[in-house]
Amino acid sequence: MTKLDLKKSIAAYTAPRGSFEIVDVPPMRYLMIDGHGDPNTSDEYGEAVAAVFGVAYKLKFLSKGELDRDYVVMPLEGLWWSDDMATFTSERDKSRWSWTMMSLVPEWLDDAHVDRARETASARGGSPAIGRLRLAELAEGRCVQTLHIGSYDDEAPVLAEMHERVIPAAGLRMRGLHHEIYLADPRRTAPEKLRTILRQPVEAAG
Repeated sequence: MTKLDLKKSIAAYTAPRGSFEIVDVPPMRYLMIDGHGDPNTSDEYGEAVAAVFGVAYKLKFLSKGELDRDYVVMPLEGLWWSDDMATFTSERDKSRWSWTMMSLVPEWLDDAHVDRARETASARGGSPAIGRLRLAELAEGRCVQTLHIGSYDDEAPVLAEMHERVIPAAGLRMRGLHHEIYLADPRRTAPEKLRTILRQPVEAAG
């Protein structure tokens, strides 16, 4: 059985390092869970991530065992926002951040498959946050993105350049939520080697 890696077949899961590109991201469905607060200190964040991956892996095993379709579980992703966008750039006040953590669901899996995977994960003592997990579509459309290599705390200058120079210079303006795709596991990767796609949905200015 061939194991499909969707990161290699969906163009939006690659981005250039050291430059910015404009991409059109198709609508896709994700396991999603919402929360608020500093991801480094919040129990809520840890429980949310555990819920996403607990169900994501049960869904993978269901797909492999019943549908004969195996795939690599997609990486953790996050939508991030705050009442003041400066908390992402100049201030980096993580206590004021709100977030939606998520993982892509392959298109051949439907709501019923996700419900069964959620029930299995919950029955086997999964994260207490599983009940808050949902399956939802995200339609981002036109976006600006780049690949950041390094610590999450070193993202601020890159985001400032994206928001303040790159997007206006292209005749665009920001819309929607800041999006990050974590291509490396921070538990197993040195901070200076972390690989993160930074994405911002945009629209024509004016």
